[in-house]
Amino acid sequence: MKKVTRVFYISAIIALLFIIWGIIPKDILPNGNLDNVTSIIQGFLVDKFGWFYLLSATAFLGFAIYLIFSKYGNIKLGRPGDKPEYSYLTWFAMLFSAGMGIGLVFWGAAEPISHFHNPPFGEAETNDAAKAAMQYSFFHWGFHPWAIYATIALALAYFKFRKQAPGVVSAILEPLFGDRIKGGWGTAVDFIVVFATIFGVSTSLGLGAIQISGGLSFVTGIESTITLQLIIIAIVTVLYMTSAMTGLNRGIKYLSNANLMLALLLMLFVLFLGPTNFIMNFFTTTLGSYLQNLPSMSLRMTPFNEENAEWINGWTIFYWAWWIAWAPFVGTFIARVSRGRTIREFVLGVLLVPTIFGALWFSVFGGSAIHLEANAGANIMQYIESGGEQLALFAVLEQFPIGIVISIIAILLICTFFITSADSATFVLGMQTTGGSLDPANSVKFIWGIIQSSAAAVLLWQGGLNALQTASIIAAFPFAIIMLLVVISLVKSFRQEAKEIDLGSKRRG
Repeated sequence: MKKVTRVFYISAIIALLFIIWGIIPKDILPNGNLDNVTSIIQGFLVDKFGWFYLLSATAFLGFAIYLIFSKYGNIKLGRPGDKPEYSYLTWFAMLFSAGMGIGLVFWGAAEPISHFHNPPFGEAETNDAAKAAMQYSFFHWGFHPWAIYATIALALAYFKFRKQAPGVVSAILEPLFGDRIKGGWGTAVDFIVVFATIFGVSTSLGLGAIQISGGLSFVTGIESTITLQLIIIAIVTVLYMTSAMTGLNRGIKYLSNANLMLALLLMLFVLFLGPTNFIMNFFTTTLGSYLQNLPSMSLRMTPFNEENAEWINGWTIFYWAWWIAWAPFVGTFIARVSRGRTIREFVLGVLLVPTIFGALWFSVFGGSAIHLEANAGANIMQYIESGGEQLALFAVLEQFPIGIVISIIAILLICTFFITSADSATFVLGMQTTGGSLDPANSVKFIWGIIQSSAAAVLLWQGGLNALQTASIIAAFPFAIIMLLVVISLVKSFRQEAKEIDLGSKRRG
């Protein structure tokens, strides 16, 4: 505990205060409870600054694409002789597992079928609605979120491994603000990073427990109760804390590879046991329409249509804020496992591989859900309306010949994603509160693990997960501003390095 910074103490105290606030019954604080206050703030930000989230996310994608083709693409994230620590397969598995693994499983069938019944425009439950449903699922989980992750991860990796700076977000801003960033402003930046990570991951732990519980209920008939969900959190906490104590090169590495294998197995099961030709045709045509309409979707607001504006605020703007809130956590982790890669290699890998895999995933599960409703008389939406989005996946799998077996594989996959996300988060929180240490003490990781699980369990028990998620998204607003400053700082540092390289070449010449 000797190496912890003041960010650790500030973040831990405020996290505990938020948890206490979240468990105060609403009848004691009818207007001042956490859920109500955070909902009001989030509503204000989405209504008044939705355009800011939209433009920011698009700017990060534009910046990532620029780096691929720029002269800076050959710069290595590390010293000239550094080699990548992990193979491509392990690297892809680790960034994918940390980035959005559990989210894909949760929303893979639920989001497309939700858009099919409530499309962003046009009439519901039509062929056009099906096309729009899949196109927007690609959009919400495609290039934009991974560009957000790539931006912050690239900056952290560049300054940590090439400039030997501390592996914290505030250190990235030193080229802009100089030594001033080492004081109170730097502490504030790093606190926002930790705040967003704690509550973003705690929410995911709660949602993961809900889906595992729903899956067990669907497969075995056991009633999905709050007691079962709390038991699941307790069991998974022991597992991920055990994994976290083994270090990055054992626990997270092996579990990430297992995640990828299980995800591929589940996807291939559904692809080949389901309407294969329909799914692949749907994937191909939606990929084309996604790429074709990417610019217009990226800047789509509806100032003259209040109904469509509500859809965009509830889905696209919400997602962009959610991905920005997750960026400190995912970005720190991706940076840690990307030493030795060039900027071009890094950006291409982070943008393309997860986007294509995610698009295929949504085509397989979302496409199957839409096909089952349109052609087989199934009513997947009914399960969502009666039991929540967590049942959509199992409602789809139930329609397959060996649905029970596939459902069990799905539950295992959710469990492993659950463990790797929480495992990765304890590492990231440890790193961000020990001045960027690449090997934070087990005691620090243990404390953050307990805080994460406690927050998820207590707020799940009180029904306050929505407040926790909203609090995390509120943190996305200041962090979006920080990320824009990170881009400016990164470009400034790149230009300075390019000048030094040119000067060195002239001297040698």
